[in-house]
Amino acid sequence: MITTDFVPGSPCWLDLGAPDVRAAAAFYGTVLGWEYESMGEGEDMEGGMFRKDGKIVAGLGKLTEEGARSAWMIYFSVADADSVTQAVERAGGTVRVAPMDLEGWGRMAQYSDPLGGQFAVWQPGTDNGVELVDEPGSLCWTELYTSDAAAAKEFYGGVLGWRFSDMEVPGGGGTYALVTPAGLPEERMHGGVMEMSKENLALTNGRPYWHPVFAVADCDAAVAKVTEGGGSVQMAPQDMEGVGRLAVCLDPSNADFVVLTPPRS
Repeated sequence: MITTDFVPGSPCWLDLGAPDVRAAAAFYGTVLGWEYESMGEGEDMEGGMFRKDGKIVAGLGKLTEEGARSAWMIYFSVADADSVTQAVERAGGTVRVAPMDLEGWGRMAQYSDPLGGQFAVWQPGTDNGVELVDEPGSLCWTELYTSDAAAAKEFYGGVLGWRFSDMEVPGGGGTYALVTPAGLPEERMHGGVMEMSKENLALTNGRPYWHPVFAVADCDAAVAKVTEGGGSVQMAPQDMEGVGRLAVCLDPSNADFVVLTPPRS
């Protein structure tokens, strides 16, 4: 489960780079019940925050990188972004954005793993991260799709100190590696690594990619809102034993995410 104590190695923030900020704000408002709070003034909505029940759940910004696809970026909490940057370079990763301070809120950096999967880290200052998780309309899991799970586990284990435990995917779908921050019990697992062929990583032309999983009260109703809002569905709602009912979706700009209704306790 994801919590807001944000121990090192745990997901603490996420933001979306979108070509049309206004359209993205409207889409996620409909699908997840989010309210958008612009950080700018006037009609030019270049970026801001999403809130659910008054609490910050994610960020949104204008996609400006040349040739980049619209996608969610997941940030993991770290004690020292500079030392993590050195670890990334030693492990064969790439520094996309060098560590930088953001007005006292914290220090961030962005990277690519050795196969091209993009992720980020956040060293907290006055801001620790999102304010709501593991509730309907908020982040409840993180997931990496990659063509080489063993290489991913070696890289992220060395850089972020994660521990992994493998489980068989129901229905013979392969092996899924569960991710837990260093020093915590498996009850605190926050994500997974799924190996797929490069042919099944079409969104990124075969490169690995991270995506968020959002908890929703009703998976099928959320998927209906996705399609009504101009998005699409990569995997229709399915029941997975011990996990819940989930669907893999794309927003209108093809940023991928998952909606999940956990099993009833």
